[in-house]
Amino acid sequence: MKIPAGHHAAMPYLMLENARDFQAFVEAVFPATLSHMSLHDDKLVRHAEFQIGDSTIMFCNARDQWKAQPGQVFIYVDDADNSYQAALNHGATSVMELSDQPYGRTCGVKDPCGNTWWITSVK
Repeated sequence: MKIPAGHHAAMPYLMLENARDFQAFVEAVFPATLSHMSLHDDKLVRHAEFQIGDSTIMFCNARDQWKAQPGQVFIYVDDADNSYQAALNHGATSVMELSDQPYGRTCGVKDPCGNTWWITSVK
């Protein structure tokens, strides 16, 4: 199987009402790099990609033929406490308070675009 560099066999693709708000949230909260952005003539996001670690998240603006489909993303970070607070500071709401679990320090937030992020750091 041939897969482009920086991609994996399966990746999330989020269709959002406001892709630029999503972009601002992700850039503010996570160690993400915008690796691709193409726009429609009306300046809405046609297709964009973030690299977070070795993973790619694809996203775009919803259109009449492609309805909004926010999703859920599980993400490992260096410090779940810091990422949780950063998410809340940038408009997210808590869906699961920080707690210590057998698999790590974890929490959940819903970003301003309706996506849920399950944030975990491993001890």
